[in-house]
Amino acid sequence: MSTVESPIAAAGVAGALRRLYFVRFAFAIVWAILLFTTKADLGALGVTLVVIYPLFDLAAAVVDARSSHPHGSARGLYVNMAISAIATIGLAIAAASGVPAVLRVWGAWAIVAGLVQLIVALGRRGMGGQWPMILSGGISVLAGASFVAAASADNPKLTNIGGYAVLGGIFFLVSALRLGRAAKGN
Repeated sequence: MSTVESPIAAAGVAGALRRLYFVRFAFAIVWAILLFTTKADLGALGVTLVVIYPLFDLAAAVVDARSSHPHGSARGLYVNMAISAIATIGLAIAAASGVPAVLRVWGAWAIVAGLVQLIVALGRRGMGGQWPMILSGGISVLAGASFVAAASADNPKLTNIGGYAVLGGIFFLVSALRLGRAAKGN
């Protein structure tokens, strides 16, 4: 969980988070467009995309932890890093087994990462702009369960994870916009 103690510290963390959230929004949208372009096929590009997403999440958690660590605990972010690293490896392995295996691993990752995101955002709610992240964490848990269930369908598709990325990106955009005030120290 990450907490912020002073208004000046909150403004610094909020500014860094705001920039990071804008980057995460752009990445999610571009990633989803590329996934939809592949028709969610597990060819070379599809596998690369499936593996890159949690790897990017890992990198974003590293940036987040570096910017927020001096102002509070980054324990939840370290947990997120570990989860994303495991998901990256798991998805690379699962891709060899097909779409159902990818959906199961992605779903498990979405559930656990969603819980961590929810906990971190609850700890940061005092700085403002975190309600979209709280909602996103809760929705991630539900979406993850739906991915696991969808893996058992007759003809499972990866397109739902593209929609998941778009929705997550929108939550990052809304949170970045809401953090604008906190970044200015208001």
